[in-house]
Parts: sequence; structure tokens; C-alpha cells
Amino acid sequence: MPVIKFNSFKDFFNSKTAGGVVLLCCVVISVAIANSTGGETYSHLLATEIGVNTGKIVLRYPVLLWINDGLMAIFFLLVGLEIKLELVEGELSSPKQAALPVFAAIGGMIVPALIFGLFNNTPTSGGWGIPMATGIAFAIAILSLLADRVPLALKIFSTALAIVDDLGAIVVIAVFYSTDIHYD
Repeated sequence: MPVIKFNSFKDFFNSKTAGGVVLLCCVVISVAIANSTGGETYSHLLATEIGVNTGKIVLRYPVLLWINDGLMAIFFLLVGLEIKLELVEGELSSPKQAALPVFAAIGGMIVPALIFGLFNNTPTSGGWGIPMATGIAFAIAILSLLADRVPLALKIFSTALAIVDDLGAIVVIAVFYSTDIHYD
């Protein structure tokens, strides 16, 4: 495997592999923290309130809420923009091109949810939507690390699959896990 050298921080983040390296490093760090004695300290960190409270403006929330509500809103904005780009001029722009990734994503959402439902007859069975998130982001991260060794068609298929999967997850969250939907 060829060694990739970066002359600067900017070179790294402009490379094709940056997202994959960052994602995999974060996974390794989080698994290490979760399986160490630092897990409780991490929980306290997530419960720490940060932000501003000026009287008129109250933006002081626990770190966990900033992550769940703030960063996830940004994530879904970016996913929405990516979906629109793919629908307008990308892999999902024609029914013929979209068919395989759409059916693969639907199968990748339904099968894990069914398996979860079959083996989980407990009070937590309402969490059937959780296994629908297939972790395709990790597959794309690994493909990005392999850079030129992976055919372009596989990268395009995986990206289209991820987009349809994300769209499906957004629909499931909106329909099954929210109290009400406003159409205005």
C-alpha cells in the first residue's frame, strides 16, 4: 500500500482520504473511552452546560444537547443539500440510474429493522428505527482510504446508497419518532 505524505495541514484536509481518516480516528477514540475508566468522566462532560445566558438570550445547554440538536441540524442540512445535488445532476437524477441504489438502500433499512423486531420483544422494541442506520458512512470512509484502488463505480454506488439511506432515515424519524409534522 503506498504511503501518502502531506506537506501541511491544508494538504491533508484537501485530500480524498481526510474524511475517512478523521472518522476512523474518532471511532477508535470513542471506543477506547467507552471501554476505559474514563467513561464516567465523559458522561459528566456531556452533561456540562455551555453557552450564553444574557437574560434576553438563553443559549445555555448541556454539551450532549448541543451535539444532538445543534450538530445534527447541520448534518441534516448537509445531507439535504447532498440529496438535492444527486437528484438534480447526480446518480439519482434518472430513474434508471437510481433504481439499484434505491432498492439496495430500502433493503438495507428494512432487513435490519425486521431482524431487530424479530429478536426484540421487550419494552425497547420501539427502537426498531435505530438499526436502519446502516453505517454506510463507514464504508465510504474506508473506500476513501483505499483511494485509487477502488473502482469509481463502487464509490458512486456507495455514495448514492448512502444518500438514499439517509433520506429514508430522515423520513422514518419524521413519521415514526416525532410527535407532529408541520407541512408549512
